Amino acid sequence: MPVTELATRLGLLPEHVEPYGHYKAKVNLDACKSLSHKPDGRMVIVTATTPTPFGEGKTVNTIGITMGLNCIGKTAISCIRQPSMGPVFGIKGGAAGGGYAQVVPMEDFNLHLTGDIHAITSAHNLGAAALDTRLFHEQREGYEDFEKRSGLKALRIDPARIVWRRVIDHNDRALRQITIGEQTLGMADNQNGIPRSEGFDIAVASELMAILALATSLQDMRQRFGKMIMAYNLDGEPVTAEDLQVAGSMAVIMKEAIKPTLMQNLEGGASFVHAGPFANIAHGNSSIVADQIALKLADYVVTEAGFGSDMGFEKYCNIKVRAGGKSPDVAALVCSLRGLKSHSGDFEIVAGRRLDHGMIDPNLPALEKGISNLRFHINNVKKYGLPCVVAINRFPEDTQEELDWLLEKTQELGADGAAISEGFVHGGEGCMEVAREIDRVCNAKKPYFQYLYNTEDNITAKLNDLVVKGYGGSKVVINEQAKQQIADLEAKGYGHLPVCMAKTQLSVSHDPNLKGEPTDFEVPVREVRLSAGAGFVYALCGSIMTMPGLGSLPGYMKIDIDADGNIINLS
Repeated sequence: MPVTELATRLGLLPEHVEPYGHYKAKVNLDACKSLSHKPDGRMVIVTATTPTPFGEGKTVNTIGITMGLNCIGKTAISCIRQPSMGPVFGIKGGAAGGGYAQVVPMEDFNLHLTGDIHAITSAHNLGAAALDTRLFHEQREGYEDFEKRSGLKALRIDPARIVWRRVIDHNDRALRQITIGEQTLGMADNQNGIPRSEGFDIAVASELMAILALATSLQDMRQRFGKMIMAYNLDGEPVTAEDLQVAGSMAVIMKEAIKPTLMQNLEGGASFVHAGPFANIAHGNSSIVADQIALKLADYVVTEAGFGSDMGFEKYCNIKVRAGGKSPDVAALVCSLRGLKSHSGDFEIVAGRRLDHGMIDPNLPALEKGISNLRFHINNVKKYGLPCVVAINRFPEDTQEELDWLLEKTQELGADGAAISEGFVHGGEGCMEVAREIDRVCNAKKPYFQYLYNTEDNITAKLNDLVVKGYGGSKVVINEQAKQQIADLEAKGYGHLPVCMAKTQLSVSHDPNLKGEPTDFEVPVREVRLSAGAGFVYALCGSIMTMPGLGSLPGYMKIDIDADGNIINLS
């Protein structure tokens, strides 16, 4: 339906809806003020077992559960992230859901949408240009002469300690490490800037994206931009976007991006699409402002957290709830037979290759071994005081015998409810049983939400709590460089911030080869960095990629446009 009609049905005022074409619109944050008298609905957070490279249907279930709740007479809205074009044209493909449980138009959803990621890219790279411009002028003229000519105080930026890399919204391994400022033959010295090593991250890894999702207002976003640390000076003190006097211009570029985008699912239900931070180096959740508007308009808001419950769900609870104040009422935990079989450790799984028949065909021994991963994630949800409903995502090859076995096992493992989900094939009707379980559990059980750690503890203690309480490991092991970084952050007053563990999503641990429910492992931390604007400290474990590469058969090879202008093979 036309997006203006959808907005009217939801109860949004026309002056708060800014259409971008016929089927998508920005929603002005003033809508929060006009809806402030309404009570909040309930928050359903969709998480999952540890993912495989093929995905287990978390977005399908986020959309499907929203549809299912609407089918049983509840009003429900989904809040999901906008995908990066890097994975869309790489191996992952689109992120609009799938089958009969998806957001439409899916082409708009996966490509550009309303320009938020482009705004992030432009604002981020303006900051990078401002940084290199200041470095160039200060070093070319000398600090004293620069101050006389400009009337500005020299920032004395240390070229070796610039931490603000440039960004682009594509997978491009060739840009991970580059050299800038090299001189052209015949050109006067330094006309291309100060030569130094540099690199690109993918745009959704920008701190601006993390801030977009955590900001509670345009003014909050602007203040957070000013706190972003872009470099350090020769004395080791931070140089912020405010110091460079670029934070205001970055906020101007992002002025429209703070507004969530309203779209719809295939059954006419509403979806807010906003923000898209990574779930490893950031928190992996859609925006607080989208949640705030949706909670005033619906009985249930269904939102999705990136990767498994040890990743986006953990960060939702420990980072996003602290920033936005709204804790979930229930967690929907997505799993599948093939996903659990993969956690038996019996199969080698490689993205782009066909699944082993042992994961597709009936294989109860593998299922019995892999169910330990489901046990971990149910218990993990319970650590936060939340009820847990398991949604078993059914695939065509699944047998009823194995599905019935898994349904029975979920009760033994402590789930508060469970049901088979068939949203991909049947849309809302296929998710009605999951929706009924969620509604039943919400009415029967009141959550007693609790954080995993106390932010007033020191950084090391918080990291250790994450490893021991959050992952089931034995301890965190911090190398000397990271210890010094922690000491420096605490000395500068950042020790009270939440922590964000940047680790693999393919295991509960830091090691992607440890499947199921690993125990007694140590998590090594090699580096600790600060996202001062987003408001968290993140610790790097192993090799975390902030600029993905493309495989030998990337998705863009199949995507095309037909004679009528229709996009084909985008999924």
